[in-house]
Amino acid sequence: MGTRVMLKVPLLDLKAQYQSIKNEVDQAVEEVLAEQQFILGPKVQECEDAIAVYSQSRFACGVSSGTDALLISLLNEEIGAGDEVITSAYSFFATAGSIARVGAKPVFVDIDPVTYNLDPEQLEENITSKTKAIIPVHLFGQMAEMGAIQKITQAHGLIVIEDAAQALGAEDGARRAGSIGHYGCLSFFPAKNLGGFGDGGMVLTNDEKRHERLKALRMHGARTKYNHDWLGGNFRLDALQAAIIRVKLKYLDLWIAKRNENAQTYNRLFEAAGLIGAAVTLPARVRDRHTFHQYVIRAINRNALARFLNEKGVGCEIYYPCPLPYQKCFSHLGHKKGAFPESEKAAEETLALPTYPELSEEQMEYVVKTIAEFYQSCAA
Repeated sequence: MGTRVMLKVPLLDLKAQYQSIKNEVDQAVEEVLAEQQFILGPKVQECEDAIAVYSQSRFACGVSSGTDALLISLLNEEIGAGDEVITSAYSFFATAGSIARVGAKPVFVDIDPVTYNLDPEQLEENITSKTKAIIPVHLFGQMAEMGAIQKITQAHGLIVIEDAAQALGAEDGARRAGSIGHYGCLSFFPAKNLGGFGDGGMVLTNDEKRHERLKALRMHGARTKYNHDWLGGNFRLDALQAAIIRVKLKYLDLWIAKRNENAQTYNRLFEAAGLIGAAVTLPARVRDRHTFHQYVIRAINRNALARFLNEKGVGCEIYYPCPLPYQKCFSHLGHKKGAFPESEKAAEETLALPTYPELSEEQMEYVVKTIAEFYQSCAA
């Protein structure tokens, strides 16, 4: 199963996506330039309304990034020094970093090895009198087990802030990511399934009072100009990003469907290559709708495989090589290796492969053939 011709398969091809909708995006940008209203305004409101409807939420508040969406949600609940917030040990740094930035203590819970999301069975034992909130992460595009999480958080009166940065459009039953907790935090970072042309984010909520305060906090805590009721920040979404996101939202369901098709194609190719179980474990689809923001495999000799793929022109990425409790900035929490075994295994074994909608079957065949070539060379 050799590879005679080297193809270039990037991890993500944003240029291909842009070309497919270039005229619409360019027109939307030109409208903003003609209007010269760059901060908030009607374009942001239109985007907020559309995302709220899509996400099955009553309200949406556009903010400057997915990280700021988490931060402003914590600020809105006045969570700070002396408080604890439970979250996943395996996620992008912003999840725990936002907790620490408001002065609260991040309390980590290990993950379910199948979905890579927070394990609800370990949640209750980590709740103390200081616990104020939980941030479950819908990692790689698949929702956490929100039913079990909600049952526990409701019993203890905890705030739930969904980190749905990778999961816009994901579903668990009839419910969409970000619409279940008190807050749902989205990211429009360019690499996301719905990405802008720079940073951007949004906070979903079904509570009108929370929504109104969020809008003030993103404007330095001011409900009216120069009158500051709270300490907020400059967390505003700009109109250029909102206009672009509004155009791209029309295509999101199509892109998610194509990502799911690509995942099925990969599954078939891996099975045909005889790699499943022997060298590779494929991602499991447990919830009703997986967005496949990432197609993540577990691989034997993962680091060497990643180097080999890069040498052969295949983009791949290790998300995330160090679990959050072991980051240097959290060393004061005293976590020792072995405390989060599933997160540690995921950090050592997982590898994300290209799965963007414009990916061709030929490219996916090349990816799997290259992986097969690697393991054949190891066995030789």
